[in-house]
Amino acid sequence: MSWEDGVRRVVPYVPGEQPKQAGIIKLNTNENPYPPAPGVKRALDELRYEEMRLYPDPDSGELVKALAEYYGLSEKQVFVGVGSDDVLAMAFLTFFNTGKPILFPDITYSFYDVWADLFRIPYERIRLDDVFRIHAEDYAGRENGGIVIANPNAPTGVALPLSEVEKIVSANRDVVVIVDEAYVDFGAESALPLLKKYENLLVVQTFSKSRAMAGMRIGFAFGNEKLIGYLLDCRFSFNSYPMNRPALAAGAAALKDDAYFREICDKIIETRERVKQELGALGFTFADSRTNFIFAAHESVPAKEIFEMLKERGIYVRYFEKPRIDNYLRITVGTDEEMDEMLKVLREYLGKM
Repeated sequence: MSWEDGVRRVVPYVPGEQPKQAGIIKLNTNENPYPPAPGVKRALDELRYEEMRLYPDPDSGELVKALAEYYGLSEKQVFVGVGSDDVLAMAFLTFFNTGKPILFPDITYSFYDVWADLFRIPYERIRLDDVFRIHAEDYAGRENGGIVIANPNAPTGVALPLSEVEKIVSANRDVVVIVDEAYVDFGAESALPLLKKYENLLVVQTFSKSRAMAGMRIGFAFGNEKLIGYLLDCRFSFNSYPMNRPALAAGAAALKDDAYFREICDKIIETRERVKQELGALGFTFADSRTNFIFAAHESVPAKEIFEMLKERGIYVRYFEKPRIDNYLRITVGTDEEMDEMLKVLREYLGKM
C-alpha cells in the first residue's frame, strides 16, 4: 500500500488564461473592463494597515448588512464568501448529501462537475436543446438530490425567463435548487422575488462581473433563514474567518454607488448589442446573450483557428475543446476600443479567406 492510495483525486477546474505581458486585449475571462465604483477606492484608502494584524469579523457583518439593505432582505437571509465559487462550493457541500444524483445542464459552468466529483456527489447532466436552451420540463418528475442552474447560463449566455425558473423550483420542493446568477445584471431576470414563495431556493451572485471586483473575490447567496443557517454551520466548520478586511470594506462601499453600477452595466450592454450586429455581418452566429460575453461560431472558419489567430495578435478570447461547443468562442465584452480592435482584426482575417 502507498500513501497515494489515500489521496482524493479529481480533475481540477481550469480557469481562463491570465497573460502576463503588457498590451494584451483580454477578452477571455469575463472580467469587467471598467474600474470599480470610486467609493471602493476611498474605502480601501481609509483602511488602517496596522489593523491587518487583527482577524476580520467572522460574521462579515458590514457586508452582510449592506447586502441585506440593498436587496431588501433580512441579514439572516444573506451568506457571503470568497467569490461565488466559494459560496457555490459550500452550498454543494451543505445541501447535496442524499446520495441521489444532482442535476445540471450538459453545457454549463464547468466547475459544477468538479465540485460534485470533489465531494463525491453523483450527478446527471441534462441536455440543452440544439440552440442551448434549458427546458423546465426536463427537471420535473425526475428523482434527484438537488439542482443547480446558471441563469443566464455560461458559457452560452442564454437566459431562462423567471416563469421557467419557477417551474423548476416548484417541481422540486423536496430538494435545494441553486440558481447561479453571476451574470444576471446584464439583462436577465433574477430569481430573488421567488424567495418569498419557496424555501428550497438559493440564489447566488457575485461582485466579480457587474461590480467590476473580480480581484477582490466577493460572492454572496440569498435564501430563507433556515437555509442560510445550515450554510453558516457548514462554513464555520470549514473556515471561521472567510472574508478579509479589505473585501468587507470594499464590498459595502460598492453597494452605496448604485448609479455607477447601473452606468457600467448599461455601457457593457450597449457595447454587446453593437458587437452582436458587427459579428453577425462577419458571418458569426450566436444565441441572444444576456451576459457580458457573446458565445459565437463562424459559418465557415473553425473556432480554434480564429482563437489561435487572435491570440497571435494579442487578443485573448476563450475556446472550449468540448463536445457540442468546440466550434464556439466565448468573447468577453470589453471597452468599445477593445472590441473595435478585435473586429478590425477579424475583418482583415476573414476578408482574406
